[in-house]
Amino acid sequence: MGKIVIVDDDLDIARLISDALEDEHLDTIVFDDAIAAQNYIYASPQDISLITLDIMMPELRGLDLCRTIRDKVDCPIIFVSAKGKTLDTVLGLEMGADDYITKPFVVEEFVARVKAHLRREKRSNALPEEGVIRVGEIQLRVGSYEVFKNGKSVQFSTREFQLLQYLMENVGKVLTREQIFSHVWDTEFGDIGTVAVNIKSIRDKIDPDNKYIKTVWGVGYKFINVR
Repeated sequence: MGKIVIVDDDLDIARLISDALEDEHLDTIVFDDAIAAQNYIYASPQDISLITLDIMMPELRGLDLCRTIRDKVDCPIIFVSAKGKTLDTVLGLEMGADDYITKPFVVEEFVARVKAHLRREKRSNALPEEGVIRVGEIQLRVGSYEVFKNGKSVQFSTREFQLLQYLMENVGKVLTREQIFSHVWDTEFGDIGTVAVNIKSIRDKIDPDNKYIKTVWGVGYKFINVR
């Protein structure tokens, strides 16, 4: 397994996270300078298992760093954001981040979320290069993590892909937010609001008219087979 890159201009927080992950036998590297982190990621993208980015940093914001590195790495990217930064969180997910964690956070929860992403990434990498799910105009290629609408490729983050796959595998069924969070994020910890944020991002990309993804108010979501 490669390194976990921690990028945060608050070194106390970054080192706290690093120590907690190292206690779980995970290899980390810490940057309090986003530009230095960018240079490292550019030089060694194949050696990285996961990246955590603070949104607000001097010189180069986490949002901008995510945009510049997303095409360089296919590992999970987790944003760390202050409470109330909903717009930044949405923008981050649209730029290719897979998840977000709000400050202040419980270290044990942070570690659990990181480990859940690593587990899912390991399982995903083991998938065979086959398997296609089609619903209406939407085609999802499981092995290659590709999404198409009307034959046109649409860029998805890893987490968005996994969420869409879960919905499409359960077409016609109502899935609660809790079911979705537990299955896709593979953890009991975290902000269940991330489900709604990712649903919005998916809708913006392939379902602006809400034809496929229906909100079942007070319960969750349902993927509809539109013919």
